[in-house]
Amino acid sequence: MVKVRRGYRSKNVRVTGSTGRSRGPRIPQSRGGKAGAGIGGMGLVGVIIVLAITVLGGGGGLDLGALDLEGSGFGNGSTGGLTQDDLPEVSDADLEEWSAIFDDVQNLWIETFSAAGVDYRISTLTIFNGSTTTDGCGQSIPAHVGPFYCPADDGVYFDPAFFRELADRFGAAGDFAIAYVLAHELGHHVQNVSGVSGQVREQQEGVGQVERNALTIRLELQADCLAGVWAAEAMRRPRTLNGNDNILYLERGDLEEGLAAAAAVGDDNIQETSGVAIDADTWSHGSSAQREAWLEYGIQTGDPGRCGETFDERIPAVEIMPGG
Repeated sequence: MVKVRRGYRSKNVRVTGSTGRSRGPRIPQSRGGKAGAGIGGMGLVGVIIVLAITVLGGGGGLDLGALDLEGSGFGNGSTGGLTQDDLPEVSDADLEEWSAIFDDVQNLWIETFSAAGVDYRISTLTIFNGSTTTDGCGQSIPAHVGPFYCPADDGVYFDPAFFRELADRFGAAGDFAIAYVLAHELGHHVQNVSGVSGQVREQQEGVGQVERNALTIRLELQADCLAGVWAAEAMRRPRTLNGNDNILYLERGDLEEGLAAAAAVGDDNIQETSGVAIDADTWSHGSSAQREAWLEYGIQTGDPGRCGETFDERIPAVEIMPGG
């Protein structure tokens, strides 16, 4: 399981009720971890940009519909004054873990961006119950859209009920399954900050839905790969949190949980589980095999630049695989 520094807090995470309004203060400022400090400044991420520009060209942002509707329903941290009746799925331990994962993933990207002298904007995490409100991606967004990233406010959002469904309906339980989802959403933030998502949107203008979906699949698989890059770094750490600045580390057994989660949210698996005919032309995230393979590719290479290979136009998006 994911090992987290006890008592971790994050100023980048908030919990809201079903109205989407925060009832109580944000979780107190983080104790340790670079994400709590604000802006970093893109080392290897620059390779992603170069690859994307070479293949795609151009600039903008993504709308919510093109992003991340992955599921249905889909710390000794402080809940900001909320009671368990307000948020039945969230415990102090959950908040501690999710906050640590969220900041830890961002710390990697802060360091990577800073190495190239490029500013990184801090993302925020909103944990909501039932529905939420964003600043630019829609009002009263229901839980059934699943975890998502809003480029307009640089925010990641999820209802904890999604993780229960991920485990119960799709058989993808475990700490690292949750870590994978959060790291994937922050992969979209990296794409937004670096300009990759804007380039994709430009390419999506004036093309049919099948072509739009194909480009979105490439973007989603890149986010899976970027999640794997973070996992690779977290797995290389010492098996202890004593005497170092790490917020958390991953155990080797966590990999299987993450790969299972990636496979579970493949478009073909979701269609089959929902009793819908499998139709690759309607996909927007990629197949189970693709999602699992690109997450593992990020873990194996540990190189965000290699994640740009999802935009290899020599291979159709419904077939693209690492090394293909």
